[in-house]
Amino acid sequence: MKNILSLLLFLLLLTTSNAQIKHGLRDENGRHVIPRGFVIVTNAGDFKNEDFVRMVRMGANYQVVRLELGKLSNFPGAKFEQSYLEQLERLVEFGEKVGIKTVFKMTVYGVKKFSWEAFWANKNNEHEIYMNAWKKVWHHFKNEDYVVGYDVVNEPRKLTMNISYKDLTNDYLIPVYQKIIDESQKINSNKKILIQSIFMNKGEGVDNNQYAEITASVNRKNIVFSPHIYQNKQDLVQPVMSRFDKEAIMLKAPILIGEWGFPTFAKTDTTLVGNLGQYKYRELYIKTAEVFDQMGVGSIKAWFSGNPSMQNFMPGGPSTWAIFSDKNAVGTSERKYITDIIARPYPQTIAGTINSFLFNFATRTLNVNVTTDNSKGASQIFIGANRHYPDGFSIMCGPDVVLVYNPLKNVGLELVKGLNKTNISNFIWNEKYQQLTILKWPKDNEQLKLKIVPGIYKQ
Repeated sequence: MKNILSLLLFLLLLTTSNAQIKHGLRDENGRHVIPRGFVIVTNAGDFKNEDFVRMVRMGANYQVVRLELGKLSNFPGAKFEQSYLEQLERLVEFGEKVGIKTVFKMTVYGVKKFSWEAFWANKNNEHEIYMNAWKKVWHHFKNEDYVVGYDVVNEPRKLTMNISYKDLTNDYLIPVYQKIIDESQKINSNKKILIQSIFMNKGEGVDNNQYAEITASVNRKNIVFSPHIYQNKQDLVQPVMSRFDKEAIMLKAPILIGEWGFPTFAKTDTTLVGNLGQYKYRELYIKTAEVFDQMGVGSIKAWFSGNPSMQNFMPGGPSTWAIFSDKNAVGTSERKYITDIIARPYPQTIAGTINSFLFNFATRTLNVNVTTDNSKGASQIFIGANRHYPDGFSIMCGPDVVLVYNPLKNVGLELVKGLNKTNISNFIWNEKYQQLTILKWPKDNEQLKLKIVPGIYKQ
């Protein structure tokens, strides 16, 4: 009954929000942005510029770089490394070159026997030590426009504390967030602050979801709710997301899914059907992707890396979140039963407001409903033609403007139907990045339906 009520609430929220997606972010020009990309693990290997081009060709416009507290703080077993900041700087620069913006996320890796219980108690100034680690990052990147935000506490835990999740959240987590946010915004108040909820102890999850509910507001501006979802039951994706929606409304914050995607088992790479088969993963990922897109939330997939090793803590055997199957730390061999869903077409940046969008995997059709606003600048749509439209595609920009891309003709976009004042130079196809840029909408300050379909349109 609880799941049915959650589903009904979710559908009601979708119905009542058709006029405008409420979870999208806005960039510095006021354009509606749907963030999508990958978690970057800083110890995964030596990333190069071409790796970031590969990310863009998979639809990334954001990266979330996972920081190690052990290389930035003075906690036991930790030591600040100046070279680590230089490594982070290179990742930001690689992203900037290809239009990818950066969020930094702090993990407690590298700290010898980090204790969440001691952190919450704060008897030895743990909060100050933690914030001093962040301050190194905040000061270093305070004037870097391509660093847009900070996910300040990753998967906080209760563990052995004799306290309810609600009390831990209200009495400890929320005050810590307020303290960190206030310090960060003294340095640059324009940076977004991403917040999460308590990661529940094993076996205490609700609806197969391991993250406790946030029930009190942080009461701070410029925050983003960034929950994780590693759901492996299709029928529970919507109920969990509807709960996140309720929390976001209470927080007065848009949603950016900070991590998602049930981990892949080693045997899945060679198994097509069955409980761990590739078809099951495709169905699960497609269902999750559709719920994300119907809600208009951004999503960050873990991880953009290969898997030189796997973890072995689940009943299905060795598993990984890596999207590449080869043993290289960075990785190049895609798990395409996952990556083709991740790299689905979507509106990345829209001059105006995105009212709704959805990619239909069966028909390979992207439908986007927008309210145009040419004063905000150019719009960008990720199409991913190399994997979704190898036979070419047609762009229907309202009922009166149609463009086509025929890969056999090698002439770029062609205008096959248009208004008298339609200028094809306002439509730019970037083959290298697999992106469509629209410099100016055919009609301004109007409702417009944009559709991308496979094949070549003929009148």
